Amino acid sequence: MASPDPYATLGVSRDASDAEIKRAFRKLARKYHPDRNTDDDAAEAKFKEVQAAYETIGDASKRQEYDQKKRMENMFGGGGRSPFGGGMGGGFEDLIGQMFGGQQQNPFQQRRRAPQQQQAKGTDVHVSVDVDLETAENGGEIQFQAHRLKVGANNVASKVQQNFRIKLKPNVQHGTVKRLKQQGNEHPQGISGDLHVTLRIDAGEGRRWENGILIQEIAIPYSTMMLGGKVKIELLNGKSGLLKVGQNSQPGDRRRMAGAGYNGGDLDLEFVLEEYDELTEEQRSAIEALRDLGL
Repeated sequence: MASPDPYATLGVSRDASDAEIKRAFRKLARKYHPDRNTDDDAAEAKFKEVQAAYETIGDASKRQEYDQKKRMENMFGGGGRSPFGGGMGGGFEDLIGQMFGGQQQNPFQQRRRAPQQQQAKGTDVHVSVDVDLETAENGGEIQFQAHRLKVGANNVASKVQQNFRIKLKPNVQHGTVKRLKQQGNEHPQGISGDLHVTLRIDAGEGRRWENGILIQEIAIPYSTMMLGGKVKIELLNGKSGLLKVGQNSQPGDRRRMAGAGYNGGDLDLEFVLEEYDELTEEQRSAIEALRDLGL
């Protein structure tokens, strides 16, 4: 049985920032924590599933390894099995050839074959890096680490972690890919592959990206959802105002504000129910009365 997708478990997209993943985990862990769900086996199981997902992708280095492993599995096929394990067809030479960007041949045997018109090249490496909102808007330098294969003595390849730096121009876009030539996996008889760096802009608490559109959650009390009213909101640019909420609104409803997002892009306001850690006696009595009325 395939392991659960940690991104789906945490309810985040694959291009979510590391900070967004941490926020999603905290929210779900609080929701399903055993202290808040006494004698609830389903909540306990969900809590453990959320913990396992966060252990897989909550750390930037572990997430990079997980994503790279998934890319390798997709490249080699094998129904979700690691290319470094058993069960693959084609043999060891085919595996080595594909790892180093060859045409299903062992790069260590190329000396015995006719010269290729195209120079052999190692495989590319793909990583994603978080960029804080201030740096994305104003530009600056970011530092990050990436794993790549390096070829040493006797053509023995080993995985190393290397530091990199990239300078960004102002107003870089979420999802922008920077290519660092020949900084990917090395090849024993050729040039190194490239390093592709995908930039993820962290827009802050309560915001996330979805298909290039910035989404901002707006917490609304249940009474306002049902009866309508106004709620105070603060936009990405720091401006605040009142948002009109129609009667019988539902969690998940959205309002699009043109030009109110990052770098003049659109912003979607998504309605979510306001959460309360504790209720006053008056609030509890009112909710119990609503329950008695069928609400």
